[in-house]
Amino acid sequence: MRTKVAAVAGSMLVATSLLAGSGYAKPAQQAPEKQKYVIAFQSSLPADYETIVTKAGGTVLRAIPELSGLEAESERQDFLANLSGISGIQAANREMVYQLDEDTAGADGQPVTDIPQDADTYWPYQWDIKRITNNGASYKLETGGATSPDGTVAHKAVVGVIDTGIDAEHPDLKANFLGGVNFVPAGVDASETGDPSDLRDRDGHGTHVAGSIAANGKVKGVGPGLGIRSYRVFAAEGGAPTSWIAAAIVQAAKDKVDVINMSIGGYDGIARYTYYGFKYNDVADMLLWKRALQYAVKRNVTVVAAAGNESLNLNDSGSVIDYMNQTYGYLGLTFKSAVKEVPGTLPGVINVSSSNQWSSNKIAFYSNYGSTIDVAAPGGDNGPVYDASRNLDERDFHFRTLSTWPTYLEPYFTSNLRGYALLHGTSMAAPKVAGIAGVIKAAHPEYTPAQVQALIKQTADDLGKPGQDPLFGSGEANIFNALSR
Repeated sequence: MRTKVAAVAGSMLVATSLLAGSGYAKPAQQAPEKQKYVIAFQSSLPADYETIVTKAGGTVLRAIPELSGLEAESERQDFLANLSGISGIQAANREMVYQLDEDTAGADGQPVTDIPQDADTYWPYQWDIKRITNNGASYKLETGGATSPDGTVAHKAVVGVIDTGIDAEHPDLKANFLGGVNFVPAGVDASETGDPSDLRDRDGHGTHVAGSIAANGKVKGVGPGLGIRSYRVFAAEGGAPTSWIAAAIVQAAKDKVDVINMSIGGYDGIARYTYYGFKYNDVADMLLWKRALQYAVKRNVTVVAAAGNESLNLNDSGSVIDYMNQTYGYLGLTFKSAVKEVPGTLPGVINVSSSNQWSSNKIAFYSNYGSTIDVAAPGGDNGPVYDASRNLDERDFHFRTLSTWPTYLEPYFTSNLRGYALLHGTSMAAPKVAGIAGVIKAAHPEYTPAQVQALIKQTADDLGKPGQDPLFGSGEANIFNALSR
């Protein structure tokens, strides 16, 4: 399970599948519709940036002065042309939109029904957390916080979760939840009022991620004493434009979180690609990404991201381009070079592939891989039988990862549990590493992001081929090893 990116050229909203990458929509044939754009200035935002956008035929929706960038909207087809040649603008393009998509094929495979709802603990079913904590031994060394007799927690480190929100009242998360900020504006759907404090998780993804980091109840996270803050960039449906995510990164850094987890990603065409004869690129999006990440790292924030679920060798540009053309060529798109997976492959990010329960030589079937992988972490899969056959009827959901799920949502299709769910994906792998980074910061608050990353890589369990390899990177991250060094 992972968020996907929808690049925009023409109409914006697209649907993507669990194992798909960028999605692109065909140009609208009806009257012009308003489109969103990102604009990156060379230095600081000029004082008259609103006038610049207005004269070009647009409206400013969001300014991010820390990144010298902004989000604008226009229904004029010549909007980008009107911006060309304006002094101070480095790049502008139609805005990328990241799209959440669920694996909802509930008829395939059998839901897990042998995990009792009324169990006092689900620790026996958490193969993933047990493995990377050495069966909980790391908790005796550092949990990320200290609990007082009245149940309150003094958090030694905080992880920011840029995602779909968090169920703040979940019994396993409540003590560690420290609030956050909503970046979804009013009017996206009937429930969205633009309230910056509305962190309600309408999807479940963010709550599952948060549990892997800092749950402390029936399920345990990597750091059950860590604080967690939510930066919500997804509504119940639809996508999250780049500017929302970039603004969330900036806010998290301002809030002085120690770690950011982004179980999101997709593909930016940083060289020109063609779309029904028109030429586009995503340079402005890429600039906002890089600036946001630099902003965070310079403020001592360790950034962790999911590597993606397309089974691609991210080091093989030809394979990535072939994938994009095979998947989206029917929409009139032609890619020839320079397509990058973001944000995982960008500088300053710990890029995480997904390991599984049953093999020390193979990563999960869906996980991207390549020389850009830093480490792996347990993201789960459908088991060895499915891995060999790829028959959906032979999926075994026990091999997925168990974590928290919003108590007010219906059970996820993989089980009959309420408040908990079995999911898989690099989305589930990345927060394990974010949790490890948070616990390391709790034990060593003086460490820089580079030192945190180095320790994670140096103490990873060396799975796969000896040394650095394209599947596991430096190996499977392990917090007990890191604390014991």
